[in-house]
Amino acid sequence: MSAPPPYPGPDSKGPPPPNAAYPQQQPGYPQGGYPPGPPPQGGYQMGPGPYPAGNPGGPYPNQGQPQTIIVTQPTMMVTQLRETPTRIQCPHCQAEVVTATNFETGTFAWLICMLLCIFGCDAGCCLIPFCCDSCQDVVHTCPNCKQVISRYNRM
Repeated sequence: MSAPPPYPGPDSKGPPPPNAAYPQQQPGYPQGGYPPGPPPQGGYQMGPGPYPAGNPGGPYPNQGQPQTIIVTQPTMMVTQLRETPTRIQCPHCQAEVVTATNFETGTFAWLICMLLCIFGCDAGCCLIPFCCDSCQDVVHTCPNCKQVISRYNRM
């Protein structure tokens, strides 16, 4: 009722007889060897050994050696939006557009106005910064979707 174990062990009568189909034993393999499987992909064939000095680990190149992995990321061109209209891809509608610019009163225009008042130009000359585009902030908008893309603050 008790069958002999399928592997060599303390109850077996010794190792199995050598298989004539596998006459050459590889180092590290148990007695009897392993049956050959399908050949590895990529055209590499398992040879009887020993392997060349440049590849001691096995039939695959660079086996056991660290590999360098290069990861590339898409480059993103950062465009700094200032006073002039600029060609850019709208982040809202994804269209390639030339931005529309609008000038709005900002901190810099108010600061210049106060400085002109302090130095005695309070008879109307202090209002010049509100008429001069170079003293105002610039708002870039998309001409397609009318969304604000960026705001350039002078201060």
